[in-house]
Amino acid sequence: MKAKEITNEYFLTHVFDYQNNTDNWHFKGDRPAVIDFYATWCGPCKAMAPHLERIAEEYDGKIDVYKVDVDQESELSAVFNIRSVPTLLFIPMNDTPQMATGALSYGQLKEVVDTHLLK
Repeated sequence: MKAKEITNEYFLTHVFDYQNNTDNWHFKGDRPAVIDFYATWCGPCKAMAPHLERIAEEYDGKIDVYKVDVDQESELSAVFNIRSVPTLLFIPMNDTPQMATGALSYGQLKEVVDTHLLK
């Protein structure tokens, strides 16, 4: 499976409804997820994209990999206070989400998925 481009509406329905649940994180997904906040003009984002696609394919059915274009989805970017791209949001099933800023290598992405999302 490829990484899925998502909108604010999709996020509210399938990931987290921040409009109606402002106090507590409540993940709506069926499996752990990685969300890549990126921009089409961002060099490091472009460099990391093949690594994310590889992760999406290798972990198909185990995790979901989403992409959010910060220029198209400004409300969602503001909710997560995205100030630089790429920024990644790692969402485990039963733990607190973690954010990382900057491009990660394939090995770094795989390590985070294996140790924090699929533990």
